[in-house]
Amino acid sequence: MRIEIPELAMVALIGVSGSGKSTFAKRYFKPTEILSSDYFRALISDDENNQQVTAQAFDTLYYVASKRLELGLMTVIDATNLQKDARAAVLRLSKEHKCHATAIVLGIQEEK
Repeated sequence: MRIEIPELAMVALIGVSGSGKSTFAKRYFKPTEILSSDYFRALISDDENNQQVTAQAFDTLYYVASKRLELGLMTVIDATNLQKDARAAVLRLSKEHKCHATAIVLGIQEEK
């Protein structure tokens, strides 16, 4: 598999929980490039599964993403990004920082 992404890009990984987004991210991107919604939930509440802090976690995640993009650094959002609003936030940030927006969609293969 070969995926070409510009050096300055905002990458949104898209897929349901368990589709392999985090595994994919760890394999193809530097740890410092990856901003995981689960990690930011844990930073806010000490529990990466705490859905009650999702708004605060994403506020913080997008703040960090903005700072990285200001410095011209590749930034990968590891979240489901299934909702149109979530993808719109990624597009908005990429436009604000005049960088490419890239989506990588991961699916789950059916068991046979």
